Amino acid sequence: MVRKFFVGGNWKMNGDKKKLSELAGSINKAAISPDTEVVFGVPAPYMDCIRQTLDRKYAVAAQNCYKVASGAFTGEISPAMIKDCGATWVILGHSERRHVFGECDELIGQKVAHALEQGLGVIACIGEKLDEREAGSTDKVVFDQVKVIAANVKDWSKVVLAYEPVWAIGTGKTATPQQVRKCTGGTVNWQFPNVIIIATTLGTPSGCSVTGATCKELGNMCDVDGFLVGGASLKPEFVDIINAKQ
Repeated sequence: MVRKFFVGGNWKMNGDKKKLSELAGSINKAAISPDTEVVFGVPAPYMDCIRQTLDRKYAVAAQNCYKVASGAFTGEISPAMIKDCGATWVILGHSERRHVFGECDELIGQKVAHALEQGLGVIACIGEKLDEREAGSTDKVVFDQVKVIAANVKDWSKVVLAYEPVWAIGTGKTATPQQVRKCTGGTVNWQFPNVIIIATTLGTPSGCSVTGATCKELGNMCDVDGFLVGGASLKPEFVDIINAKQ
């Protein structure tokens, strides 16, 4: 597989229609590398609006979906609804879904299967918590997560794995390129050599996370194929992160 640099912006539960539309408009005007695939994870109420505003060379993703097409599942959203809004990707298994909302590996695997069956691309998040890393169980935790996802994938061309070391979120700690390389290269990539692997909550050896100032260093140092970015994707510097491989 020819790996294209992949950058996802996860807007999470932030913004309103006016602010996010303005952000999309600014992205449209920016000079973006044609060699980078860019996907924006948009809050569900604004997917349709942002899809209409954002240039078609950029993709829109939902931040979650359910495992079935329809039914009595109040508050959920289906892949068919996501596609009806013009979005073509979905983020699944994010650490906030796992650890705030209690989603287990099995449910995430079922969601991956249904999303792929319905024609969506999937950004599937994996990663270990601090207690798991300190216990030396990183490899097992991450491999078990990937194993469940892989069991539900027939075509890896529509899947991106986002390695997200949960222990580095909001703790002041950062994952160095060496730590990410060990996990993605040693734990994941040798078993699933055709999958595109990106990283989030990643830092430089000096402890700086992915920003407009550090993205070029990280983009060229890491054994990964891109980034999944949270807060920085809502800022002007996100353009620099998208262009990290230039």
